[in-house]
Amino acid sequence: MKLTKLDTASKIAIQTCMGAKKNESILVITDEQKREIGLSLFENAKRLGHKSLYVEMKSGKINGEEPPEAVAELMKKFDVVFCPTAKSLTHTDARRSASKLGVRIATFPGITKEIMIRGMNADYKKISKRSIKLAKILEKGNRIRVTAPAGTDISFDIKGMKPIASKGLFHKKGESGNLPTGETFLAPVEGTANGVFVVDGSMAGFGLLKNANLKIEVKDGFATKISGGPIAKKLVAMLDKVGKGARNIAEFGIGTNDSAKLSGILLEDEKVMGTIHLALGNNITMGGTFNVPIHLDGLVKKPTVWMDGKPLMKDGNLLVA
Repeated sequence: MKLTKLDTASKIAIQTCMGAKKNESILVITDEQKREIGLSLFENAKRLGHKSLYVEMKSGKINGEEPPEAVAELMKKFDVVFCPTAKSLTHTDARRSASKLGVRIATFPGITKEIMIRGMNADYKKISKRSIKLAKILEKGNRIRVTAPAGTDISFDIKGMKPIASKGLFHKKGESGNLPTGETFLAPVEGTANGVFVVDGSMAGFGLLKNANLKIEVKDGFATKISGGPIAKKLVAMLDKVGKGARNIAEFGIGTNDSAKLSGILLEDEKVMGTIHLALGNNITMGGTFNVPIHLDGLVKKPTVWMDGKPLMKDGNLLVA
């Protein structure tokens, strides 16, 4: 039987990224929108000799929404779990609980067939090395400032916060992250972010921003004012539904995947080398205290990033080899 490009991408996810051993069990959780990718992972897991289960649920409404309780319980019973879903399961209690028990989990929020094929063929050894190196640098930092041509100028403290290298190789018990991947991220110290960030790449839930950028004004760790046409109004409505915690500046991330391209799917966009992203909402996964059912990333193009006054990035060029 001839393998398709999607089959090859699924095999890389199972064998290379998750390092699944023959005796390990695999669970695939998907929804009606991402069925093709879910079935590909399931069929290839079976073909590789794993005891596997395929579960399809109704697509969630927002990123960070909890899956049904029965699905959350199933996640705890397998060695490896794949979650190709329309809305992200990354920042959920279900994912965190399973990870705590040692389950290795890969989430693919908003994945498309094209991104799966392109992203899974990246050089993950190189990406891993770059992401870990960046995490070690950020670990020593106290304060970050980001500026960008579209108007971003925001600063925040990072002292004491643990940077996470999403490196695409999840081989140890309890490791988890996105696939395709390639980013280093952390939660800014709560209450310390001040300034403005202008999302001019893409915004989770809205895709590529073509007609108007999103201007997000930040005071003492919270987004206080959001402007930028119809998308801004929709974003405000989404945040207001959840409450003040949804406006928390939850994440600062730097893309480290040189194979990723701006596609409008944030799963890939936030990994693009030469970009940074800031997120609103849930940061508990990163060591914060805001456990709200929403996590929305916004991408900033061609940023300059300073850590304690020294440049880490200049006009979108990462100064870390």
